[in-house]
Amino acid sequence: MKAVATLALLQLYISATADLVTAEVSGNVTIETALSASPGDIVVLPCYTAGKVTPLVTRWTKSGREIVTGGDPTRLFIVSPNGSLKINGTMPGDEGNYLCNSTLPDNSSFLARVLLEVTSGPENVSTSISPATALSNRTLFTYRGSSVTLRCSSSSYLSQHLTWAFRGDSSSNDSLVSGSGSSLEFTIQDIQPSAQGFYSCRAHNPVSNVTVDSSTELLVYYVSDRHPECKWTLTQNTSLVQFTCTWLEVYPTPKLRWDMGPFQVADSLNVTMSRSTLSDGQTVNCTARDQHLGPEKEKSCSFTLKLPFPEGEPLVSALEASNVTLTCTETTSKPPAITTWRKGVQQDYIESGSKYILSLEGPVFKLTIVNVTKEDEGFYFCHSENPLGLRELEVELTVKTASSAYTGVVIGIFIAALIVGSAVIIAKVVYNSRDRICLGGFGQVDDDGGDVLSLVESDDEQVFQDAVPRLPPITNGHHTTLVQIHRIPSSDQEDAETADTSPQQQEDTVQTEEPVELVEF
Repeated sequence: MKAVATLALLQLYISATADLVTAEVSGNVTIETALSASPGDIVVLPCYTAGKVTPLVTRWTKSGREIVTGGDPTRLFIVSPNGSLKINGTMPGDEGNYLCNSTLPDNSSFLARVLLEVTSGPENVSTSISPATALSNRTLFTYRGSSVTLRCSSSSYLSQHLTWAFRGDSSSNDSLVSGSGSSLEFTIQDIQPSAQGFYSCRAHNPVSNVTVDSSTELLVYYVSDRHPECKWTLTQNTSLVQFTCTWLEVYPTPKLRWDMGPFQVADSLNVTMSRSTLSDGQTVNCTARDQHLGPEKEKSCSFTLKLPFPEGEPLVSALEASNVTLTCTETTSKPPAITTWRKGVQQDYIESGSKYILSLEGPVFKLTIVNVTKEDEGFYFCHSENPLGLRELEVELTVKTASSAYTGVVIGIFIAALIVGSAVIIAKVVYNSRDRICLGGFGQVDDDGGDVLSLVESDDEQVFQDAVPRLPPITNGHHTTLVQIHRIPSSDQEDAETADTSPQQQEDTVQTEEPVELVEF
């Protein structure tokens, strides 16, 4: 880039008014002047400027060596009648101290010293930022978290001073780093969105006091780690719903799309749906995509629509003149349902007041009826509606008077007493007949006499040990139970046999009594 202050082919004629110092030393007048020029400039070095007198003789020397005028035709050094030295096409190397020695008509001498500085630049100022990608408008962008290096270079003669500066939303032309030399670098570690803005390389020539700036805009792109947010907004019309998809902390503005529409560039995308286009169990999805990333970087959010389903007790009873609370719980609806209480076949809307108290505890909707009367008896409806449809819970309220309640209590007490008394009587009968209870299925007693099966308890076992032979040991792994079978004659038969039998026969009968039958189980 060319220096703004380049004075190529510009003729300079500077009077000795700047940095002018005069002194009189042994009759000589000395003037000192400082000039600067760029390569290619035409420079005039002044000599005698004190009056209109033309010097008789003028000699110019540089660093003690006399300057030959009219030598190189491409670079002519010409001494004017007033003693000034004209240099055509200044070039690097012409800088230095020049001395003019003029002899005036009164034979006095005049000395003039000129300090010539040849400067160039800053020019060819170039900048680079990497890693970064250029957009069509030459703006650069990089991604959050990258390590970005800024480089600046420039050419300047004799010297230059380079500075990197930043101007962003939260700062104004802050200096980042500076130094002398032909180039300057600065690295930003883990770049963040706050570092987005304009970066300028400022090249300054301290000799010519010329400054050149080269500026580049750098954008910092970033994508949130979080997924977009899907939500809904209910409207006054319960059959309509507005779905909103939002993806924040993304730059540049992302592209959003609902399942039912095209991609749009927006931070937040809204769509309104009606009941006719929605169904229970339907999944609604929003897809978000960064403008400069491929489909593999897409993120999404979704939710599943559900009809309301109010739950509660369908039958409720209450005493007259008391308070009763009807409850309805609705937790499944998505979007959330609007739940109200209604009464009667006409489903009259119920509002809070002195008679009805409406309250909400989490998902539980409560209706409290104060001082219940027979007129409050009937059907109540828990009415839940969302954009998908309407569902109701029917609750039947029965109101009982105090007398009917007392009658029920008396009947209940009577039935309980009857059950307890019956149980006591049955238990007493069973207890009194405990000695006559035999094991069913093993024997029975009939009128003619029969076999009676009785189990020998442990207390009587010793009595029969001598008379009853012992059973063989266990052979099949099962225990053996000893059962005695006695034949008991009937009382009538026993009396007849006793009457017809002599004492001797009775004795023989006793002696010839059949042995006890043993049954093994």
